[in-house]
Amino acid sequence: MIDRTYLRENPDEVRDALENRGADVDLDAVLEIDERWRELKARGDELRHERNRITERIGELVAEGKQDEKDEAIEQSKELKAEIEAVEAEAAELQDELEEHMLEIPQIPHESVPPGVDERHNVEDRRWGFDDLREGPAEVTPHYELGEELDIIDEARGAKTTGSGFYFLKGDGARLEHALIQFMLDVHREQGYVDLFPPVPINSASMRGTGQLPKFADDAYRIGDSNDEAYDDDDLWLCPTAEVPVTNMYADDILLQDDLPLKHQAYTPNFRREAGEHGTETRGIVRVHQFNKVELVNFVEPENSYDRLEELLGEAEEVLRRLELPYRVLELCTGDLGFKAAKQIDLEVWAPADDMDDGPEQGGRWLEVSTASNFEDFQARRAGLRYRPERHESAEYLHTLNASGLAIPRVMVAILEYYQNEDGTVTIPEALRPYMNGQEVIEGHEKVGEAALGAGERE
Repeated sequence: MIDRTYLRENPDEVRDALENRGADVDLDAVLEIDERWRELKARGDELRHERNRITERIGELVAEGKQDEKDEAIEQSKELKAEIEAVEAEAAELQDELEEHMLEIPQIPHESVPPGVDERHNVEDRRWGFDDLREGPAEVTPHYELGEELDIIDEARGAKTTGSGFYFLKGDGARLEHALIQFMLDVHREQGYVDLFPPVPINSASMRGTGQLPKFADDAYRIGDSNDEAYDDDDLWLCPTAEVPVTNMYADDILLQDDLPLKHQAYTPNFRREAGEHGTETRGIVRVHQFNKVELVNFVEPENSYDRLEELLGEAEEVLRRLELPYRVLELCTGDLGFKAAKQIDLEVWAPADDMDDGPEQGGRWLEVSTASNFEDFQARRAGLRYRPERHESAEYLHTLNASGLAIPRVMVAILEYYQNEDGTVTIPEALRPYMNGQEVIEGHEKVGEAALGAGERE
């Protein structure tokens, strides 16, 4: 969350920043609650001071033997106690209300973020890999058709076992997925990342700590039946991104300056409902409810966080470069920033088959595979992430950053389309071959069951 003192002292700046974001927040209401809360806190301090003074006076009156004045002072003390309790109760109620409002206020964009209303105003920074494109088929088959033809992606059986938005990977498709996971982990380990394998279920406190709650509750999968009290007691959600458990593993901890920068990577399956996206990406594995991802999470000193953001972006880019997949880099505008981020930079890989009017001159389209984000101290305030600059100094909030390193299904889409051959096979990128026992080409598999039969062969 943003700093309450900063909001109090700079309301116009916050209002302008949120307007640039397109955020609909009633700051006046928040400021009114904060002002009333501060009045109550001040009144409570005055009343406690007065009651302490009277308590001291009661002792003096007892020593002086002034019974009537003592009784009167005791009655005043009781009245003050009742008033203090009433003031503190109202202040606590307002504190909870204020906390709820603060959790719904998005991050303030960094001054370097380009202004804009939505993704149309994002700024392309550079492209890589288009000077020497490999020669593919004259007409590239979309990954969802190719995956079915090669029998390496089975959406129909995924929908049967679980539901729409889930799928099976089979044979070389599953092997390619495993290869990508291990390859990415190895690349980032070279870059100094410490491996983690976090819990997949996570609690509500962790979801709030990184900003998934309350804003994105509709996008997340809650474990259990809300009508069953036994499940409610679990208070667990399926992991939407490894950012959540990895960031919160240090919640309410105090790190030391020597610990920073702290760089963790984690592979997890991730689960998202994609609420509000009904009717989009109904075929294929671009927008699904379960997907694998390697996540990069950084904890840094505030003065180093923007230098680290550029380095983090480069660490994610390295995966695409080694896979020799063409991509571009986009700076997100104020209107397209994520709720928690002060600045974000997207990596978008090129998928040449599907022409959705947003691809480069060669056709196809762009697929976001990573967003490098600097949250500054937004998550740190929510989760209590602090560090001590020197052992004798007070603890301060650190800055958190993350990036996907990368989102695996969309990388697979790019591989199936960019490395597709005229005969319908797929060349395995050279960097992945050691992870697939030297295999160079995906040629597909024989289908099983009646699905393998031609129409004339079925009874």
